[in-house]
This record gives sequence, C-alpha cells and structure tokens, in this order.
Amino acid sequence: MERTAVHLELRDAYTPDDPLFLRWLEGQVAPADIAEHEHQWAQIVRATVGRGVTMRRVRVVSEPLAPFVRFEYDGAGALNEAAGEQVRWLPRRQATGLCLPANDFWLLDDRLVRFGYFSGTGDYLGAELTDDPALVEQCGSAFDAVWERATPHKDYRPQ
Repeated sequence: MERTAVHLELRDAYTPDDPLFLRWLEGQVAPADIAEHEHQWAQIVRATVGRGVTMRRVRVVSEPLAPFVRFEYDGAGALNEAAGEQVRWLPRRQATGLCLPANDFWLLDDRLVRFGYFSGTGDYLGAELTDDPALVEQCGSAFDAVWERATPHKDYRPQ
C-alpha cells in the first residue's frame, strides 16, 4: 500500500474468546493496557502512516454498544489514534439508506479489497482478496458514504 488504507467494520462482535477482551470484561484492563497489548498493530500503523499512507477506519455500530465494540471504543484513542489511524463511529440507525457490503473490508490504494469473514458470534472464518474493479468501486463508495456521516472518535459519545 502506498497512499491509502481504509477499513470498514460492520459487526458488533469479534473474537469472543480473545484473552484481552475477556480480561477487559472482568475490569482488569484499562485503555492504556489495550494499547500496550496491541503494540504490534500500533507499530504497523506508525510505520505505514510514517511512509505517508493515510489510514482511516469506520465502525458501524449498534447502540447501546455491544461489549466487544465498547472494548474497541475504550482502546481506540490510546491505540488506533495515538498510532496515527483516523477512527470514526457511525451508529447503525444513522446508516439507513446507505448501501453497505455484507462483510467487513480493507480497501488498499483504491485497487485491492480484503474481505474479512466472521461467524454470527464473531469468530474469524477467513479472508478473501480481490482486485475486481466493480467490487473495488463499490467498497470505495460505501466507505466514503459512511465516512462522511460518521463521527470522529474524539467527538463520539456512545450510548
């Protein structure tokens, strides 16, 4: 990736057996702990942004927030944004009228899409890469529409 990496998240649950998430549920993990534990991701983001790549992430979420999404919210400032990734939030009720894909994706340089597949409970099932121009265009349009409606992390106050 040379210019842009955008990520659209559409689920309310991911990796339900993640040890850090389970410790967070028990009140044993603070936002700074999330950033500390996920330091490899932070290093990737810092290096990528340092090369001049713009990284943006939008999470379309149900409110009140599901536990895993609340966990992501708690870590977004200290992890994602501190590393240089821009994060926005869009309550699902505000996404009405947008044509969104059925699966989360990363769109890299407006030329390659990586779809992520998850079970109904949030278990990771795999991924698929495509450079199909029609899918690239659809994902880019969907991301742009969500990004415009979404609230920056610093301004978002979840229910």
